[in-house]
Amino acid sequence: MAEKTNAMRKLASMKIEFKEHYYADTGAIAGVDVAKALGEDPAKVFKTLVTVGKTGAHYVFLVPVAEELDLKKAAAAVGEKSVEMIKSKELLPLTGYIHGGCSPIGMKKFFRTVLHKTAADFPTICFSGGKIGFQIELPPEKLANVIKFEYADIIR
Repeated sequence: MAEKTNAMRKLASMKIEFKEHYYADTGAIAGVDVAKALGEDPAKVFKTLVTVGKTGAHYVFLVPVAEELDLKKAAAAVGEKSVEMIKSKELLPLTGYIHGGCSPIGMKKFFRTVLHKTAADFPTICFSGGKIGFQIELPPEKLANVIKFEYADIIR
């Protein structure tokens, strides 16, 4: 693959090995379809969700593509009374990424990040490479070398 995303460049600059996946030519859009196109278990392919808390602080949550973020559990995980998904039009100015191509790596600003606890069960996980059609695969412990995150039970 010749094209690199900002997230991939960040990993390369830190000399962190990762596997890149390209699926744009498959027509997959929904997370479960992306996992299928990659030939991966949907439980190890994570979607990146950006929220805003009652305090106005923003948070990033990574959950398996076949699951839904439980907003109450998510709020509890970050110590907020409540959190809600940000509006799609707010995503690009806030993170530098568009809906469907939002990576936890390389956002304009770092936001507190929580991975669903099952991510720790896999030798590697997949998540958006920072552009629609691109996925990054790496061990969670290597992701921890790039961004600070915590694990919690955040799905319904």
